[in-house]
Amino acid sequence: MKQNTAPHLHRLSAAAPTPKSIFLIGPAYPYRGGIAQFLQVMSAGLSERGHRVKTVTFRRQYPALFFPGKSQFVPHPSTDSFVAVRLIDTIQPWSWCKTARYILREQPDAVIFKYWMPFFAPAFGTIGRLLRRRGIRVLAIVHNAIPHEPRWGDAALSRYFLRTCDGLIALSSVVKEEIRSLNIKTSVSLVGHPVYSNFGKPKTKEEARQLLGLPADAPVLLFFGLIRHYKGLQVLLEAMPQVLRTLPQTRLVIAGEFYGSPQNTLDTIARQQLQDRIVLHDRFIEDDQVKTYFCACDLVVQPYLSASQSGVAQIAYHFNRPLVVTDVGGLAEIVPHEKAGLVVPPQNPQALAAAICRFFVEQMAPQLQRGVAEEKRKYSWERLYEAIEALLQRQSSA
Repeated sequence: MKQNTAPHLHRLSAAAPTPKSIFLIGPAYPYRGGIAQFLQVMSAGLSERGHRVKTVTFRRQYPALFFPGKSQFVPHPSTDSFVAVRLIDTIQPWSWCKTARYILREQPDAVIFKYWMPFFAPAFGTIGRLLRRRGIRVLAIVHNAIPHEPRWGDAALSRYFLRTCDGLIALSSVVKEEIRSLNIKTSVSLVGHPVYSNFGKPKTKEEARQLLGLPADAPVLLFFGLIRHYKGLQVLLEAMPQVLRTLPQTRLVIAGEFYGSPQNTLDTIARQQLQDRIVLHDRFIEDDQVKTYFCACDLVVQPYLSASQSGVAQIAYHFNRPLVVTDVGGLAEIVPHEKAGLVVPPQNPQALAAAICRFFVEQMAPQLQRGVAEEKRKYSWERLYEAIEALLQRQSSA
């Protein structure tokens, strides 16, 4: 992440709540990924509103043996001023106690965890309990209460952490329901995942396509982000022959790192004879390159098999790109059908292909771009900050 400020931030007004001392706990530089980006933008935003914010991140996030990608870290050193203290080792409990002691010395009003995977529940739950015993309020922003690819024991681990918290913010109604399904009695606020605005101003489509070597006038689809089974890339590849029968010049750009072997994807591309219509960039896409991919495409496609909410959809919204999404999790909640995109059944290549073709044949881009511009106003960072401040005020008044 190359920057820690964003144009959406507003100065603290006279009517704003009393500034608080807050610790954020979660992934941050030098770790990469959307949740790290989220935390860093949130840190800057809360600071801009007058709060005193410090961040604690991992000394070791995942053991190398458990990490399915090529690297957990950003490729290049950061040049911004964002500083996070690296203390937590997820597999060394003594570091959890050390983290709690460090925070207790500062005596903040609250800590806010970023939670998205049960793997982190033992560390986060233990730290949270140690802090609560000493009167520190514990809050969490929950991306997933139940993971996309669940394993035995996930529910128990999530309960261990979530029951530690004095207040929770769920980033979609699906996540809120997941929390309730775990029999968590803690108060849960619902705030939609904010639109990422840290990737800079858009490029022109012509410039972006030149950089990627794409034809200026071809229909271009984008599948973006870490490539995992639940994201349904295989379904999109199965849909492509039908798309190409109607729109033979279509290009599909696949941009992201495989978590696991790419062989099944490569075999499908070869079997479907799609080599000339697929642009595959199998790597982590750095922040300063993200705009190129979104600005080059006409349509972002998310053929997910399961979902909670989607950071990719919020990047698409930032760059005013419509989407085709499957009706799983919170995706249809984010992308209303025929307003900001098209919604299709999951695991249905025929329906997916038909929606993609409809978008281009019916020339739906102007209509859906207007819908995107309207919808993304619902997903401001201010709503998140206000929800956090309301929880802090509620806790301090209790």
